Amino acid sequence: MVQLIIQVQGRIISLGLWIWIEAMNTPADSLIELAKQTGAIKFGEFILASGAKSNRYFEGKLLTLHPEGACRVGEAIFNILEGSGAQAVGGLILGAIPIATAVSIISHQRGKPLLAFMVRESPKEHGTKKLIEGPLEPGMRVAIVDDVVTRGGSVYKAIEAVENMGCIVVKVVAIVDRHEGGGDKLMADGYDFVPLIHFNPDGTVQANKLQ
Repeated sequence: MVQLIIQVQGRIISLGLWIWIEAMNTPADSLIELAKQTGAIKFGEFILASGAKSNRYFEGKLLTLHPEGACRVGEAIFNILEGSGAQAVGGLILGAIPIATAVSIISHQRGKPLLAFMVRESPKEHGTKKLIEGPLEPGMRVAIVDDVVTRGGSVYKAIEAVENMGCIVVKVVAIVDRHEGGGDKLMADGYDFVPLIHFNPDGTVQANKLQ
């Protein structure tokens, strides 16, 4: 690519440079820009669900319920799940629902279908009284998804539910890892955890360059 830029003159040089720059970006880089455009990534003073203060906030549903955002999130996570052996994807309501749906749709379009499911906070009190909704079966290999991992509470609720059903968690994916203990705990407990975006302790927002 460098030799092509040196040898070719005129307008093609600019085109070559543009292609080179784009090739260096990851899907998560583009996702950060879209998250900022949709207002999903906010900067200011916020109180998190954990009670902690933060100068950044991720309102995930502004991204995952946006048409382009849903598509990009679904594609990015599907790419991560390829080769994992996952048969289904889901997580705790509400944050995981649009994510799992987007991934399932992309998987169908790619000809490698993944079932979607959702885990309730508690079993519903009527009808089938299910804790897990969707076509999940015992013994399935599953991926757990969520919009944000802070201390990991929501993710662990979903993990507990599917493991109690007899499923095997092969991957845990979050759009954002806030690096406040949850991601480290998941990995220490032996789960294969992958975030798309890092909220670093130094205040920066960084794409996961591995994806």
